[in-house]
Amino acid sequence: MNKKLGFIILFSLIFFSNLSFAEDGYRLWMRYDALPVQKRIEYLSSISQIVFQGNSEILHAAKQELNTGLKGLLSSSFMYANALKNGTLIIGTPKSSPIIASLNLEQKLSTLGDEGFLLLSAGSSYNKHIIIAANTDKGILYGVFNFLQLLQTHKSISNLNITSVPKLKLRILNHWDNLDRTVERGYAGFSLWNWHKLPDYLDPRYTDYARANASIGINGTVLTNVNANALFLTEEYLLKSKALAAVFRPYGIKVYFTARFSAPIEIGGLKTADPLDPEVKLWWKNKADEIYKHIPDFGGFLVKANSEGQPGPQNYGRNHADGANMLADAVAPHGGVVMWRAFVYDNKVPEDRSKQAFNEFTPLDGTFRKNVLVQVKNGPIDFQPREPFHPLFGKMPKTPLMMEFQITQEYLGFSTHLVYLGSLFKEVLNSDTYAKGKGSTVAKVLDGSIDNHSLSGMAGVANIGNDRNWTGHIFGQANWFAFGKLAWNHDLTEQQIADDWIRMTFSNDPALINPIKNIMLTSRETAINYMTPLGLHHLMGYSHHFGPGPWVANKERADWTAVYYHKADSAGIGFNRTKTGSNAINQYFPEVQKQFEDVNTVPEKELLWFHHVSWTHTMKSGRPLWDELCHKYYEGVDSVRSMRKTWESQKGKIDSERFTQVQTLLKMQEKEATIWRNSCVLYFQTFSKMPIPSGLEKPEKSLEYYQKLKYSFVPGN
Repeated sequence: MNKKLGFIILFSLIFFSNLSFAEDGYRLWMRYDALPVQKRIEYLSSISQIVFQGNSEILHAAKQELNTGLKGLLSSSFMYANALKNGTLIIGTPKSSPIIASLNLEQKLSTLGDEGFLLLSAGSSYNKHIIIAANTDKGILYGVFNFLQLLQTHKSISNLNITSVPKLKLRILNHWDNLDRTVERGYAGFSLWNWHKLPDYLDPRYTDYARANASIGINGTVLTNVNANALFLTEEYLLKSKALAAVFRPYGIKVYFTARFSAPIEIGGLKTADPLDPEVKLWWKNKADEIYKHIPDFGGFLVKANSEGQPGPQNYGRNHADGANMLADAVAPHGGVVMWRAFVYDNKVPEDRSKQAFNEFTPLDGTFRKNVLVQVKNGPIDFQPREPFHPLFGKMPKTPLMMEFQITQEYLGFSTHLVYLGSLFKEVLNSDTYAKGKGSTVAKVLDGSIDNHSLSGMAGVANIGNDRNWTGHIFGQANWFAFGKLAWNHDLTEQQIADDWIRMTFSNDPALINPIKNIMLTSRETAINYMTPLGLHHLMGYSHHFGPGPWVANKERADWTAVYYHKADSAGIGFNRTKTGSNAINQYFPEVQKQFEDVNTVPEKELLWFHHVSWTHTMKSGRPLWDELCHKYYEGVDSVRSMRKTWESQKGKIDSERFTQVQTLLKMQEKEATIWRNSCVLYFQTFSKMPIPSGLEKPEKSLEYYQKLKYSFVPGN
């Protein structure tokens, strides 16, 4: 090590050791704190200066992020130059950088598209450089964030050869935020968007929000609730949205709006919203032109129609394609898209709610405009802790299908419970539809490789609010992170993503990484076990969706009750969706049908989703179903206790503020998991008439006690 480098590191250690940061979770995974000395020496030996050529608002944002990251991580500022010397970090596109243009990267760049990037080591051992190159400024932005993440996670940068291209074109957050700043199914405070102060005051959080999204490859945000308010399309709100779009643009993020289908009546003065009416078509065309006048890179519309009371084309005897195509034609001249949600159900289809979306949309395959995506939830009911993959995936080959995942935990204990959703995302993405034979996974349907679609996407219902730590629970940040990473590259594993998030959020110490990663990777199965094991679903309390409510019955709609789904009786429990029941399995391809049809071949994790099973049915464990069900519920609570114990063992390795928050929430989670367990076991026991297996602790309270519990103050209700 030369004397100059040694002096820089020594000075940095003295200076930066006196700095402290509030560890309240605000910085998310972008915690650019100084790395250990040996790592700084290693990285500084590879970077002596930076050549960053080009001038645009996106490149300015990338350069600013690079400066912030390197100054924090390496405790050093770097000279920017236009000539090369040993250890130069070279950044740019062939258009912005003459040096990049001279490096003969044409073949490598030709595979990157508009957003991909290269991270390369080049030159001889005596004059070695690191290159961040892309075809566009946006690609450079993503490359810079990726490079900083390599440093954050202690990866080697000595022999880089990384080519990264997003597998999905649209990677979008769906905010369910209302104009009064409440958030439907939001559990991290109120909406980020302060409509009262916009467009004049731009909260710095808007920039940090954009930075966080860009760091994981998210390139779009839907600002408001799918239960849309037509006022959002008025001039007043267009000006407010224009201000947000200007903040997001340097980070490669487009804004999208939810379109209230009845807006032509509510704010346009028309007497109808019929999508085939010429005046209605003209109204939407003019509205789209007005939006693009204010926001030239506006992304398009997300629409919820004819579901849960929302207006739509069926109000006028039209179908979903008629409605989607009208809006698609309005935004098409500007390059916009329409994301038409397939989450539809009504009382006219009482047979099996899980079948309705398939029945309504498959006849329309091939009738949607080219700039329309049908946005499908991961399962056929509604973001349950576990569902089989939605049968629409693979069954609409002429239509691009876009995934809708939950990031917010509507049915998973809200932000009170630690539940890592990377495992859920991967379980669905890896599911084999058999659309074109074995290996036709949901992921391949989404990315267009199965049916040669160029338009593709994934949406996540955001878990973000104005809580200081953004997501209400520190570990809720991991679900936002995992969604972005998988939307960019669905080949990543939940283990890889968890590992990187822990390193960037807490520490690179293996003694801390491994136990926390174990908590994360087991947390979803833990929650399933204490809530809805063995394929049970929709057992939550009415309206608020928080605590248990397996007894919920006699509501306005049958499919808003729990008894509709679990169908427990003296003979057994579970929803028969086989050929002798609702025949929902017929919506899948034959290979999948065959597996689900047989009670002996269906995965036990989905047993009660597809079958009504006798309480005495012998499970793979050798136990009767009733005993197995009880053991699953008890395993769930025991696992939460184990999670608490593991977290407690990390005391002193994590800052006290974040440690205490998670510690407290895990204690709450154990309490609430116990309520779930006792409520469900005692309720289902009224049908099985069988004792709780010996060796399992008996509930302290009666069933009546749990049925009377109220959850009056839960958020997002």
